[in-house]
This record gives sequence, C-alpha cells and structure tokens, in this order.
Amino acid sequence: MKVDELIVYGKSKIHSQHAKMLLAALLNVNSLELLNYLDEEVPENVEKEFKEKVAELVKNRPIQYVIGNVNFYGEEFIVNESTLIPRFETEELVENTMIYLDEFFDTKNLKVVDLGTGTGCIGLTLKKLIPSLDMTLVDISENALEIAKQNKEKKGLDVDIVKSDFLEELEGPFDIIISNPPYIKTNEDIENIVKENEPHLALFAGEDGLDCYRTILSQCKNKLSKKFMIAFEIGCNQREDVTNLIYQELENVQVICKKDLSNRDRMIFIFSK
Repeated sequence: MKVDELIVYGKSKIHSQHAKMLLAALLNVNSLELLNYLDEEVPENVEKEFKEKVAELVKNRPIQYVIGNVNFYGEEFIVNESTLIPRFETEELVENTMIYLDEFFDTKNLKVVDLGTGTGCIGLTLKKLIPSLDMTLVDISENALEIAKQNKEKKGLDVDIVKSDFLEELEGPFDIIISNPPYIKTNEDIENIVKENEPHLALFAGEDGLDCYRTILSQCKNKLSKKFMIAFEIGCNQREDVTNLIYQELENVQVICKKDLSNRDRMIFIFSK
C-alpha cells in the first residue's frame, strides 16, 4: 500500500491526526512531511506494524504508549505504561521554574531534586537548559526509573537517579525541590483512557488527593538549604488545600500560586523568606 492509502485506512479506524502521527513515527519522518511521500510504497513490515498499532489505538490505548515516545518542551522522551504521560501543564511548571531560578538564584551548582520523576522529563529538561545544576531524579518505581535512565542516556545528561519514596532515602540539603506528584482523589472520576492505561501509582493520592504533598512537606523540613524553592504541580481545585498544608508544615515561607494558560490554578511555588 502507498502512504496515502494507509492514511485513509487509519482514518477509517481512528482519529485522523493519530493516524498521521503513527505512520510518520513508523516511517521516521515528521507528520507534516508525509505530504511529500503520499505516492510512496510503504514496506510490507511497516504496513503490518501500522495496522497492528491502529488496532491498539482502537482499543483505547494512548497514542504516546503506542508510538513509545512523547514530545516535552521540544524534546522527545521515551514513555511506556510504567510512567505517566507528560502533559502540557507540566511544561508550564518547567517554564515558570526557569523564570524563578533566573530571577532569585545563582544557578551554579544548585542542588535540585525531581521527585516522582517518571520519564525524567522535568529534571532532564531543567538539566539540559541549565547544565550547571546538580540534578537528582527520584522515583519509587523501578520500572519508571528504568525509563528515566534510558532518557538520561539518550540525551547524554549527567544526573543522579535514586529509588526512594520521595525524600526518604536522600540526605540533602537541597536548594530546589520540584515535583508533579500524584494528586487525584482515590474515588475521583477521570477519563477511562487515563484510568485504564496510566500507572495508578502516578495518579492517585488518597481520599483527598493530598497524600503526596503531605509526605513531601513533612520529609523536606530538615533537607532544605537556607535559601530554597519548592515547585509543585497541583490539581486545578487544590490551591487552598495545598497552601494550607504548606503553612502547617513550613515556617517563614512565601507561597505563590500560578495559573496555567487555561487560567486554572496549576502550580504552587514555595520560597524561603
């Protein structure tokens, strides 16, 4: 079959954009470049794989897992069912963190820890943008850490990777803590494609969705530098609850909540006074 015929086949089964993304990935070209190959014959093995992966998408498997990678902050990251799929909101967490690092810190040799790293996308992106950071990636899932390791090696970045329940196995002190932790309530309704595919360990955080924030804030008290920043991604309805937790656990801090591009409360930054 030719490229255009396979696209038509894919569009008859799945979303047209997903069909193009999938075929482009298998042909190792950009989706927009497919227009240059519409009359080209597709090798039989690629045609077979395309149809098999279309069948996976029909069964409601996320396109990112089917392709095996995701674009985050302009970089390609390996992803699979052991890791949360990075979202655009988390790119905004990185973007705002960069702004605050530039504004308030001397970034040379800052000790930074990315808690619940998953693919490693947060910590590895920050390390690439600011090579002088002393970066540690942390997760409790060995399978997730294996993906983070693959992404580290793929990008050739010098970071430490540690298995730990957040800060439990780490000594510190850390200048910067950044985390997109699980924050969904145990009984909260979420999209089936998320609930049925992405790791529950990276999604759910107790009856009120705050368990991971409690753990991190409790653990960090003796593991922070005198001047520090903590950057959290939060659920869009968690601003007040997370802020209250912060003031219960930490003294002499300033808290700033930032909205995402959809005007939802999505990030909280904690600064030492």
